Amino acid sequence: MWQQLLFVGMGGALGAAARFSVYNLYELTGSKLFPMPTLIVNVVGSFLIGIAYFTIVERLQLPPVWKSGLITGFLGAFTTFSTYSLDALRMIQNGELGVAVGYLFASVVLCLIATLAGFLLVEKLFS
Repeated sequence: MWQQLLFVGMGGALGAAARFSVYNLYELTGSKLFPMPTLIVNVVGSFLIGIAYFTIVERLQLPPVWKSGLITGFLGAFTTFSTYSLDALRMIQNGELGVAVGYLFASVVLCLIATLAGFLLVEKLFS
């Protein structure tokens, strides 16, 4: 139990730092497009969780600390549902209902497709 908690904490710290880096790199571009960094981390994180789940849980059946550290810790901290929700709320409050609905829909659909793509990619590589 303590070992898993340690792996979640370490993975979470690295995932949060990675998300922070994506946000900072995006700000360097000067783009003011809707919350693209949140969409980027959520789609990339969804792709990676598809890969990680298949690899760690289904294929290699690694010890639970790997799943805890990578999936719960790193990817849980890297992706961000709360920021996604806040971004959508801000758009709605700013009168950008159409953009908000598009952002909400695109995020869910793209993340689901990315998770499936990651899963299928690794499944094919291991076949």
